Amino acid sequence: MTHMPDFEPELGIESIPEALISEPLNWLFAEHYRHRQLCKIIEGLVRNGIYDEDRLTLVIEFLQHDLPLHVLDEEEDLFPLLRRRAQPEDDVERILGILASDHRADQERVCNILVGLEQAKAARKPPSFDANLRALLTEFVGLERRHVALENAIVIPIARLRLKAEDLESLSERLAARRGKVMGSQ
Repeated sequence: MTHMPDFEPELGIESIPEALISEPLNWLFAEHYRHRQLCKIIEGLVRNGIYDEDRLTLVIEFLQHDLPLHVLDEEEDLFPLLRRRAQPEDDVERILGILASDHRADQERVCNILVGLEQAKAARKPPSFDANLRALLTEFVGLERRHVALENAIVIPIARLRLKAEDLESLSERLAARRGKVMGSQ
């Protein structure tokens, strides 16, 4: 009996419905779901000794485009709003400090991962064949899951509690503008 790779055939990273951008906290929560999908794909690339150019390209593009956009959404928009609206008991500065530190550490880690993934793609070899790349990817997945869990469990609920309607409207506009979209009047 031959071992079939345990990739799910339809596994990918879903798009977020455009209309959800008018609900920015739900948008960010959906974006976090996409990050978890990315982690699952990376795990498959690490676990399986097969070359999968489509998934490799998907991961490269997400790390080059989607991840930096998401970091900007948080660092330039969500986190400053939370700092302005949070109450002392929210302990938001400590949490946001951890998340910002994660973002800074991810910059170098993701650069190294991208170099390794591009090399694997150019050589048409599975990323799992490179022990250093495999370790970097495994570390990234663990840290990314922890990061997203912290945001979903603490940051989003505090934002739902503290941000005002005008904050959410502004956040929607900024998310849309960053993606080249204009919010329609509703």
